[in-house]
Amino acid sequence: MSMSEGLFDVKLAYQGDPLNPDLDIPTPASIVATLNKPQREERVMRLVLQADHILNEAIRIHGNGKTIAAKCVLFSGGNDSTVLAHIMRGQATHAIHANTTIGIEQTRQFVRDTCQNMGLPLIEKIAPTSYRDLVLERGFPGPAMHFKMYTRLKERCLEAARRELVTDGRRQRVVFIAGRRRQESERRSEIPLHERKGSTIWASPLAMWTKPDMNTYRLMQREAGNPVPVNEVSDLIHMSGECLCGAFAKPDELEEIRIWFPDVAAQIDELQRDVRAAGHQPPFDTWGHGEGKPSKSGAMCSSCAGQYELFETVRGNA
Repeated sequence: MSMSEGLFDVKLAYQGDPLNPDLDIPTPASIVATLNKPQREERVMRLVLQADHILNEAIRIHGNGKTIAAKCVLFSGGNDSTVLAHIMRGQATHAIHANTTIGIEQTRQFVRDTCQNMGLPLIEKIAPTSYRDLVLERGFPGPAMHFKMYTRLKERCLEAARRELVTDGRRQRVVFIAGRRRQESERRSEIPLHERKGSTIWASPLAMWTKPDMNTYRLMQREAGNPVPVNEVSDLIHMSGECLCGAFAKPDELEEIRIWFPDVAAQIDELQRDVRAAGHQPPFDTWGHGEGKPSKSGAMCSSCAGQYELFETVRGNA
């Protein structure tokens, strides 16, 4: 169980059956961690069925008789989205990857290779305004600027993919399948299982999963000879590495990146010099400065928001 999920555990309020997970309150990770191996596997098998049910219900309720143009896994290359792609590969028609222009290329190649191996057509969209252009204009973001970064670097990529897939918004719908989990953070605790925004149906099949469930699924698939691919970047820096905007950077994150990916850290160093040369003053001349409070988070930004809450909680208890 991760530290962040432990902080947002609701064990005392939970009255459900961990072996029969419902669609209202996630089983606390601390309870899942006490289950034995057969129990964990039984639970995960039911969660997989539940994931299919959530997606099917999203289409039934929000499709409203429209043509489903595509069902797309949102694939960042992180651990959760990789598990999501593995589970949904039989239902999804496409994967979408948002190239934020401030990420680690190894992650992008991992996404490309994984989609090819799964036979899943990949739509990779590049942010129309680069991260470099954004920070040269405004300086580096802190938590208060996170949603703007999300909008510019990720949401516009999704919108471009939607426009490519939906040719008639009155008659067609596209399904975006996201790996959001309610136990990731307090801000994610009430994410809807599904919803519709315009011609886009959003579904969150993993909403009721915990971190131990994700790990159990990986172990089960490995034992079955159908392993979930592993992104080395995620293993090394504990995030996908696609969006290094720095809005929610943890202390010493840049130095951790420098250890494993010195070329990426050098690019950020160079960008800091350019931002200072453009006249930006502290704290906005420094990547990952952490100043300001977040307003809201985007549909594809979950782990970063949870990371911010984790460090705020730890800081408050220090």
